[in-house]
Amino acid sequence: MKSKIENLEKTAEILKVMAHPIRLQIIKNLIDKGPSNVSSLQEKFNIPQPTVSSHLGKLKRAGVLNSDRNGTEIFYKVDNKFIISLAQTIFN
Repeated sequence: MKSKIENLEKTAEILKVMAHPIRLQIIKNLIDKGPSNVSSLQEKFNIPQPTVSSHLGKLKRAGVLNSDRNGTEIFYKVDNKFIISLAQTIFN
């Protein structure tokens, strides 16, 4: 029983983090277009770089995003099947 409650708590935390319009846009863009760095997301959504970085950090800490470093750039991606399925449900 305890593991079910822990699972539900983790899912609730993920949903809370995702429940922001900019974060949902970021997630949709990463699923549709593939990995992106902060600069390309900032340019796409026309919002300040620190704002994009803050949203990416929250999503990454919640386990919604993963990242890979390529030199000095960090590319963010969604590769969690649960998150992809959840996002597809939201966006359809």
